[in-house]
Amino acid sequence: MPVAAYVRVSTADQNLDRQLEATHEYAVEELSAEPSSIKVYRDKSTGTDVERSGYQRLLEDADAGRVDAVVVHEVSRVARSISDLERTVERLRNAGVAVHIVSNRMVLRPQAEDEDPYQKALIQMLGVFAELDAKIKRQNIRQGIAARQESEDYHHGPAPLGFEKDNGELIEAGTYHRVCETLEQVARDEMSQRQAASELDCGRKTIRRAVNERADLYGL
Repeated sequence: MPVAAYVRVSTADQNLDRQLEATHEYAVEELSAEPSSIKVYRDKSTGTDVERSGYQRLLEDADAGRVDAVVVHEVSRVARSISDLERTVERLRNAGVAVHIVSNRMVLRPQAEDEDPYQKALIQMLGVFAELDAKIKRQNIRQGIAARQESEDYHHGPAPLGFEKDNGELIEAGTYHRVCETLEQVARDEMSQRQAASELDCGRKTIRRAVNERADLYGL
């Protein structure tokens, strides 16, 4: 079975290792794929745009019959909205390709004449949760920034990790998305505080404070 692993991060500075490890492990253990035969499609891009080179190559290879199964770490790697997810999964399933979502241990199987109605409902549900999760994170971050800007500590002290100050207002620094990705791994116990401190070139105390006291600034 030709197996493809699709991995994506939001900025060029972020690391794909966690997704690569998870998708490869799943492909080998659950699909009996040879590690050397797994084809990896990767993207490092920003925003919610689905016009990504790795993503496009994956769809083209699926249409051409060069892929039987696609493994992704989680729904948000291939879609940020319900319509995006439905469009992607429908195209893959119509091409006879199964979609395996590692974090949910879920399989969306190829389109069949006797289509299981639960498959469509499942796709829609996954899209709802992916979109809702993204919206909640954005809202919590905005609220966290607003609350902290009312504190004297933030007007007189240094800006939090991943932020800069502009006339006393907190704004996202160029490293913000990289910081969020790293802190999320720490919060999930997938990276040590020492590793995160080294990755972000700061002290472990800064990492602890960001995760334990300022989680709402990073959507944790």
